[in-house]
Amino acid sequence: MQAFAQQDSAKLYFQKGLEEKTARRYLPATRAFEKAVSFNPSMTEAYMENAQAYIQMRKLEFAKNNFLKVYELQPNNQVVIQELTDMYYNFRQYSKAIEFAGRCTACENSDRIIGMSYFQQEDYPAAEKALLNAIKKNPADAEATYTLARTYLDMEEYKKAVPFYEKAVNMEGGKNTWMYELGLLYYNNNNFRDAVSAFDKAAKNGYTATNDFNENYGYAALYSGNYNKGEEMLLEIFRRKPGNKDILRDMAEIFYTQKQYDKSLEYCQKLMEMDARDGKALYQAGLCFQKKGQKDRGQQMCDKAIDMDPSLASLRQKKEMPGM
Repeated sequence: MQAFAQQDSAKLYFQKGLEEKTARRYLPATRAFEKAVSFNPSMTEAYMENAQAYIQMRKLEFAKNNFLKVYELQPNNQVVIQELTDMYYNFRQYSKAIEFAGRCTACENSDRIIGMSYFQQEDYPAAEKALLNAIKKNPADAEATYTLARTYLDMEEYKKAVPFYEKAVNMEGGKNTWMYELGLLYYNNNNFRDAVSAFDKAAKNGYTATNDFNENYGYAALYSGNYNKGEEMLLEIFRRKPGNKDILRDMAEIFYTQKQYDKSLEYCQKLMEMDARDGKALYQAGLCFQKKGQKDRGQQMCDKAIDMDPSLASLRQKKEMPGM
């Protein structure tokens, strides 16, 4: 008789919990569900409802504990396995997320969670395998596509990274940070025109134009032949960092490589105005004059630069610019 009474009490409190939960009175609901399982510790539906009530209250640890109780009672319950899979991933407990996702035969997102979790653990080959499966199932998953791109980037397989970056940034949900990263990837592979396009797209989509962003954008613009844009951006960086001679030196070198010798000389002059003993700037100016056809004058300047800075002597044989 006592067992029947406990069953009846459990059902009574369970029903009361459902009524409170339906009325969005979640705290009384959890109390009723907990009372129900005190009378019937095997009442899985009460644990499930209690977990959902705790989720509404944003008490996720309590929710997880209730789901785990169901899992103890019903280890093959796919609904609770999926709930725990998602919770462990959101809690950044990636090993547990991988474990439960592997058991979740009903989860459509199991490969996604496994791949994203392995990525967070820096196990890139395992992440690659799972993420390829995930985007095969759902080609519109921008986050998984981006994570696969980052996986290849971190594996230093840059050619494989590019097409997935390109796909991710053009998908619904594409983020401006991804666009900027794609720009850096293009830049580091000497694809400066596409780098400029990616930086421009990132800016138009709200990426914050920090000094680093504008510096990378400016250099890419110079290398791609957009001299006015690049020069304008880099001079603004120099205005903000007036002691940074490297910006002027880099601009002089880039203009030289682009056969813009007069512009290169202009920045060599700025460097020597800042430091009359700047042998590197004088040496590069000498190279510019030689390229302009004034070989004797240019050679004399290079010789004088070597006298000022003997470390430049090795460049004489190689005909190189300082810093390259």
